[in-house]
Amino acid sequence: MTTFVDRVIVHASAGKGGDGCVSVHREKFIPFGGPDGGNGGRGGDVILVVDSGTTTLLDFHHSPHRKATDGKQGMGDFANGAEGKDLVLPVPNGTVVKDENGNQIADLLGIGTRFIAAQGGMGGLGNAGLANSRRRAPGFALLGETGQTRTLILELKSVADIGLVGFPSAGKSSLIAAISAARPKIADYPFTTLVPNLGVVQAGEVRFTVADVPGLIPSASKGKGLGLEFLRHVERCSALVQVLDCAALETERDPIKDFEVIEEELKAYGGLSDRPRIIALNKIDLPDGKAIADMVQGELQKRGYEVYQVSAASRAGLPELIYAMSRIIEAQRKNKKTDEDTRIVLRPIPVNDAGFKVTANKDGSFQVVGEKPERWVKQTDFKNAEAIG
Repeated sequence: MTTFVDRVIVHASAGKGGDGCVSVHREKFIPFGGPDGGNGGRGGDVILVVDSGTTTLLDFHHSPHRKATDGKQGMGDFANGAEGKDLVLPVPNGTVVKDENGNQIADLLGIGTRFIAAQGGMGGLGNAGLANSRRRAPGFALLGETGQTRTLILELKSVADIGLVGFPSAGKSSLIAAISAARPKIADYPFTTLVPNLGVVQAGEVRFTVADVPGLIPSASKGKGLGLEFLRHVERCSALVQVLDCAALETERDPIKDFEVIEEELKAYGGLSDRPRIIALNKIDLPDGKAIADMVQGELQKRGYEVYQVSAASRAGLPELIYAMSRIIEAQRKNKKTDEDTRIVLRPIPVNDAGFKVTANKDGSFQVVGEKPERWVKQTDFKNAEAIG
């Protein structure tokens, strides 16, 4: 069984650009051939690509350091160096990319979506590219630029339409197994589900995905139990189904208390309490299960929720629940499409004509800061007197 990993730290290093070449064309009967040094090749990028066959971040857990290849040095006769090969890393759909401080910088949704995690350095110009009317035969070339190095946090948030939430052993895994082709581990003890399970459900012409996450307990939003680790997997869900156990063995529990605890945890986690809800009163096939479901259904309906009595074991009530889920998803998709069609935002690319900033220091010196001058310094060969003359 493949180990499920949904959060990793990755150290991405792009390739260095190749150095430019210093060369003078030499050929019989051509005494003044001039400079012919080629440019260095660009360093390879480190690129994250959403891949349909990748479902976990396990590879990054085993190999967190990833480096693209360097560009090759330029050569004489105007031959440019070969470019470094990009390192393309497959990631699951729904991967969120954060910097080392935890700030989100990319949200990778959709098969084929690409994100440059680290950009390769520019190749240095050869002396042929540096020649001009004042300096016809430069005796120097530019060095290749160092590739970008970044420490990134990758987090996987499952992409599902509906999330199943509830206490451990409420029957979420049995429910997703009953309504889809998913085959999660099912047992009669708490925390059987240790990783999110995804299943595809077909209701008439509507097809949607359902995510079953590990059970929540009080203070899950603060890290207790497994809730904090996996609540992010329902962040993208358009709606939630709260599965309530109507045959719980613990005497101090009842469906209403369980419902209120889960609601508090969703509210405390943030961003989930406003999602459309359906309540599934599960295990009505067990002794007292049906009676308890009848007792609490009215109370939950008074609070404005759709409530369905179901049994994952006997499949009682499942068709009604499935079609209720499909109605919500269909409505959510229509609203989302309308929002996407009407929202058009045009943002012009910022233009910085100066490219650098000069600051006067108290000692009479000046400090120059900017992307261009920093690149000039990095690519200048200070060992060559002509390069700095």
